[in-house]
Amino acid sequence: MLVASFLGGIVLLTIGAELLVRSASRLAATAGISPLVIGLTVVAYGTSAPEFVVSLSSTLSGRPDVALGNVVGSNIFNVLFILGVSALIIPLRVSQQLVRLDVPLMAGLSILVLLMALDGRVGRIDGLFLTAGMIAYTVWAIRSSRKEQTAIREDYEAEFGVPDQPTTPGAIALNSLLLAAGLALLVLGSKWFVGAAVVIARQFGVSELVIGLTIVAAGTSLPEVATSIMAAVRGERDIAVGNVVGSNLFNLMGVLGVSSLISVKGVIVPASALSLDLPVMVAAAIATLPIFLTGHLIARWEGWLLLGYYVAYTAYIVVMATIPELSRSFAITMIGFVIPLTVITLAVSVIRARRETGSDEPTS
Repeated sequence: MLVASFLGGIVLLTIGAELLVRSASRLAATAGISPLVIGLTVVAYGTSAPEFVVSLSSTLSGRPDVALGNVVGSNIFNVLFILGVSALIIPLRVSQQLVRLDVPLMAGLSILVLLMALDGRVGRIDGLFLTAGMIAYTVWAIRSSRKEQTAIREDYEAEFGVPDQPTTPGAIALNSLLLAAGLALLVLGSKWFVGAAVVIARQFGVSELVIGLTIVAAGTSLPEVATSIMAAVRGERDIAVGNVVGSNLFNLMGVLGVSSLISVKGVIVPASALSLDLPVMVAAAIATLPIFLTGHLIARWEGWLLLGYYVAYTAYIVVMATIPELSRSFAITMIGFVIPLTVITLAVSVIRARRETGSDEPTS
């Protein structure tokens, strides 16, 4: 029964997110909102709806560890796993200016959240600031989208647009009904999913934070997985990346911001999250900066590298939770392997960018 509730929660979260994204996209198109804005906001936020509902439900039920772990774990999963898998399907070259500006914002917000958490909690004032930032970012994205190139607009229209979408009252009512159904499935799915995950954690002696960082984070990120992988398969590289970046921004500002606002004590940050998980989230965001800022490829070998990082991180927190006596030696091994590899990766990206920039310069 417990396994059925857990798997059933994942299924309901996935179906609910799909209904929410598609119906919201059609309603937005009916209202005259461009496909680009739909892709960057409605779709990115919609695929993060499971994280939002699960974190909200966890906070209200007095399980802030799950809420925090869900946000941090989802952001790590999105960057390392989803971008890694997408790069394996097709090397990702990001040329869209809006997305390239969003990546530094994602890194900056990750650092800001880490600083907010240094006192052991993300309080209500912090939550208010993050939520206000989410509103400001959405307005900025809508205004900036008007300056995007025609080719980029066509990409988003091909992926998310709904040409010739009927505007009859019946069509609007149907999409509104599907939107409500999607939200209802998300709420029910989150209840089953979180409840089962917490029980499983207690049975295996694993903390709720670890469950939030791993199983809950991966489960609630399934819509992002589906959207980014399908976009990569279709060759829509900007969309594959934009969905991940947009979802991470929403997780940091919207999900964590609202969760902190509704909790009387804010979202408590355990010492283990402050010493490991939050820094890993920041490191994952910063590690992508050279690639995105230079507009170059996330090559397939870099995709394997990102996946390797995620496997190493997940293995470490599982070992730390289940076999604590091995955690120190495991950590030393990880540090000795990951840090040099990261430095090499960033150096290769920068050197490659400089060489290609130099080759593009006209010779006299």
